[in-house]
Amino acid sequence: MRTHPSLIVCPHCDAVYRRPALAAGQVARCGECDAVLHRAARLDINGWVALTAAAAILFVLANIFPVISVGLQPYRNDATLWQATAALVHGAWAPLALPAVAVAIVAPFAQITLLGWVLAYAWHGRRAPGFRSAMKALDWLRPWSMLDVALLGVAVAAIKLAGMAEVAIGPGLWAMAALIGVTAVTAKGDPRWLWEATE
Repeated sequence: MRTHPSLIVCPHCDAVYRRPALAAGQVARCGECDAVLHRAARLDINGWVALTAAAAILFVLANIFPVISVGLQPYRNDATLWQATAALVHGAWAPLALPAVAVAIVAPFAQITLLGWVLAYAWHGRRAPGFRSAMKALDWLRPWSMLDVALLGVAVAAIKLAGMAEVAIGPGLWAMAALIGVTAVTAKGDPRWLWEATE
């Protein structure tokens, strides 16, 4: 089967269109079912590289610094994101430990790494080795990156513990909140433009 990069197929009704030339921020919709066919990138390659680099830095900070600090005189215990998710192994919540680590740490790490990999080559106008697999993995990982759920979990835990001990928000939690904001901006963009940019 031949590939026709000038054509675009509606993912809902399979109608076929010629790929339109869109200005930044414009959206092409299907004439049959009104589904989004193609969304022009609001960011150029430099913007994507900058956001990905910022996400990588924030991810490291969110995992190095404590997200929450719990004190009960005279003791104080700091917990990083990794420690907070790994703590689920003990007790009745053990079955949730692996999914929690997967959606709060592994999926965001894989997403940032893969996006950085393809962007590093795209910045030089080339396709990265394993480009097709990386793009498929990025599309598959998108719904599994749930840092916002992890942030909500830490916030709920902090509120519940506040009545029993001294609870302080750590710098890791602020880094996580900033990371959620950065990833929200990149999630609104459509990385499919990389196919055209690296042809």
